[in-house]
Amino acid sequence: MASKPIDRRTFISTGATVCGFCVCSQFPLAAWAGDEPIDPKKLNYCGYTCPEDCTFLRATLEGDLELKKEAWKEWKLEERYGLAFDEKQAFCYTCKALDKPDGVVLANCDVRPCARERKLESCIECDDLATCDKKLWTTFPTFHDKVLEMQQRYRKQA
Repeated sequence: MASKPIDRRTFISTGATVCGFCVCSQFPLAAWAGDEPIDPKKLNYCGYTCPEDCTFLRATLEGDLELKKEAWKEWKLEERYGLAFDEKQAFCYTCKALDKPDGVVLANCDVRPCARERKLESCIECDDLATCDKKLWTTFPTFHDKVLEMQQRYRKQA
């Protein structure tokens, strides 16, 4: 039986359910597929890869208030953090843009500061990833499992 195609909005909201902040698409972890070597420098600290068409990033770079509101809603930030839309917090330059300020998502991320403190490019380099109890992993255990799989593949290539 063939599956029914889904529209972009459904796809995005499904991604939000699965990964929380990773709502631009569902687990875009480029390093998971194919035989291409995994480069932690190309990954976000958690192992996620921001898609080029990310609504939040595009809204930030374009300074588009309506797009920021759409991203806030798509990412369910009011539900997750109890925050009504706030233009001053509604931005994201990606977690590795260290010369930029932190928006609401990065301000609430517990993985990024840990990886930076440990001087890691990505959590896949961390020996404690399997037992890590950061909120991202406990909230989204399936995502954690996928990152652990990526870590195993990364270690085999070394």
